[in-house]
Amino acid sequence: MTICLVTDRRRRSPVEQAAEAVDAGVDIIQIRERDIDAAELVALVTRVVRVARGSPTRVVVNDRLDIAMACNAHGVHLRGDSVAPARVREMVPPGFLVGRSVHQIDEAIAVAPHVDYLIAGTVFPTSSKPGRTELLGLSGLASIAAAVRVPVLAIGGIAVEHAGDLGAAGAAGIAAVSLFADAERPIKEVIRPLRARFNIGGDFSSPP
Repeated sequence: MTICLVTDRRRRSPVEQAAEAVDAGVDIIQIRERDIDAAELVALVTRVVRVARGSPTRVVVNDRLDIAMACNAHGVHLRGDSVAPARVREMVPPGFLVGRSVHQIDEAIAVAPHVDYLIAGTVFPTSSKPGRTELLGLSGLASIAAAVRVPVLAIGGIAVEHAGDLGAAGAAGIAAVSLFADAERPIKEVIRPLRARFNIGGDFSSPP
């Protein structure tokens, strides 16, 4: 099972989260801070990369390929309206992770040959995107997972009790903001039951 923590500094310090996430064995930290300027983002990414250094945890930067490469992050995560993954693949060195957010099966099929993983959603209602009515749901997630050959991580309203259903739907893991944002609940205490309930394998250590 692959676990991706998505940051939101308005809820919790990404650097503090990163330290706890690395210790808990989180696979990917996605730095998604879209409303800060480039200099501030560079400083943040640099600090998080330093925290993760020497661990299996990999750091990807939301959409900003230039900053990801400049800060020696492990990869970039592309939004649906970002540059084409095929173009990004031409610009990055071997081993550099390229991920992409998708919301529909045709979109997933089109980009899958050029990425290492997909994040599919929104699966369940979520406080991160209040009012969203067009949910992917478990059936939509299952359709995407069955249609592509890269790992698909579920996002949107993810809770520990969903883990078994997400695994059964074919997800390789989860990505989440709110699940890891409570400073009063150690990330280790979230990860343990999450992995226990997830009923399929999924090894992100060897991307296709």
